Amino acid sequence: MQFASLKSFFLVAAAFVFLSSCKNGGIFGKKYDKSSVTGWNYNDKNMAGFGVPKEKEQNTGPGLVFVQGGTFVMGATDEDVMGDWNNTPRRITVPSFYIDRTEVANIHYREYLHWIENNFDDPEYAAVINGAKPDTLVWRSELSANEPYVDYYFRHPSFNNYPVVGVTWRQANDFCIWRSSRVNELILVQKGFINKNQLKTIQGQGEENFTTKSYLLGLYSPMPGKPNSKKTQLFDANGKPRNFVKFEDGILLPEYRLPTEAEWEYAALGLVMQNPRRKTKDQGRGEELIMNRQVYSWSQNVNGLRDTRSGSWQGKFMANFKRGTGDYMGVAGGLNDNAAFTAQVDAYFPNGFGLYNMSGNVNEWVADVYRPLNSMDVDDMNSYRGNKFQKLYQNSNGEFERDSLGRVKYVDVTDAEAKNRRNYQKGNVVGYKDGDSVSNAIYNYGKSTLISDKSRVYKGGSWNDLPYWLSPGTRRFMEEDQSSSMVGFRCAMDRVGSQEGNGFRNGNHFGKTRQNSRK
Repeated sequence: MQFASLKSFFLVAAAFVFLSSCKNGGIFGKKYDKSSVTGWNYNDKNMAGFGVPKEKEQNTGPGLVFVQGGTFVMGATDEDVMGDWNNTPRRITVPSFYIDRTEVANIHYREYLHWIENNFDDPEYAAVINGAKPDTLVWRSELSANEPYVDYYFRHPSFNNYPVVGVTWRQANDFCIWRSSRVNELILVQKGFINKNQLKTIQGQGEENFTTKSYLLGLYSPMPGKPNSKKTQLFDANGKPRNFVKFEDGILLPEYRLPTEAEWEYAALGLVMQNPRRKTKDQGRGEELIMNRQVYSWSQNVNGLRDTRSGSWQGKFMANFKRGTGDYMGVAGGLNDNAAFTAQVDAYFPNGFGLYNMSGNVNEWVADVYRPLNSMDVDDMNSYRGNKFQKLYQNSNGEFERDSLGRVKYVDVTDAEAKNRRNYQKGNVVGYKDGDSVSNAIYNYGKSTLISDKSRVYKGGSWNDLPYWLSPGTRRFMEEDQSSSMVGFRCAMDRVGSQEGNGFRNGNHFGKTRQNSRK
């Protein structure tokens, strides 16, 4: 009996050693992924500990819709009745991206102001708070009784779900920056990497607030939390748990931003290829098809008509706009668009991508700087004008710094730094090709034109616009520090990974075939 007990003891001890060696990655330990170029193990502390997170799909951020990219003809659909010659058609490609399902509403912007007022409550930040507030005086008109809207439109709960207006391009851009950090901060709290009590202590934080970039650079140290499961636990090169997230971990989302003009127009058209024969992702590729040009964003044909089999939608207004001089909503008892000024952000019928009010309600800011000769001076892939290349600022000690708002400091890339590059030779290319022998375009702001490097594009038409401006190809501009009762905005986000969406891989992949060879 004693011999049997002793034997059992050694068997148990041997099993324990074996399991321990497996756990620690011994010779007979767990199977590691290997580098296809060196053969070294990934995530193995005994082989330098190079960490490679498991490949994962990009999550869809709050409020966003995935838009699969593609090629389309950007520019005018109807006759250029204004004679602007600023939207001549040209074929371009837009990579996949995300965009807000609706315009940013009053309640969303008030949430932004609430955070600013609590975070920057010291009197020294009064200019920050006032600078973020929308200009409600945009509702005033010399010959209209719109004064009540000055007081009620932004604040009254009846208008919670109506689009925010009176917001400049700069304010809209700042909102996107704020939104990015709030979304990522909450993700870290939900994953257990930041203590949930952190969200209760925003009062008086000032520049010590969370921003995604300052967190990733180690300039912001939150109260640590505990990962809520073993699956979310992260490890360093020595195999020890870490409570700090890197962007390579795939947990944080890319930044919210304003959509480019090309993205916005592509999303507004909703050109989703209709192929009823392709029922699953494994059945065929479908035809390469660019649909006939649409006039308005809600339509699926060039006539702008859309109805059910019973015709119940036929004749109903699909957007909020001005039908003609003096006709904003029709006649009592039979209102056409049911909105005198703006309408709720989820009113009317969405387009092919599921986006609301891409035509009408309010115009929307896009990221681009305005130039009328855009058909001559844009790339045919991911077109955009407004690049001002920057880099992270480092002080004399090589350290990164934050500004008074808690944002990481950047500095402009100088022409001297860019002169030897092949893909760009200047840091500021907002005015790229202005005045050269090809475009022959010279913009003397305030003398012969209103166009400057601060002119930003807005698109989509509004409650106060005639149908011509509802076509996604039309475009206008306004200074980035000005606002209007007819201009709002929505946010966008980059798509990383597969262009077809989650569950797909980039490129065409073929099954392994046996190569015939001659002997």
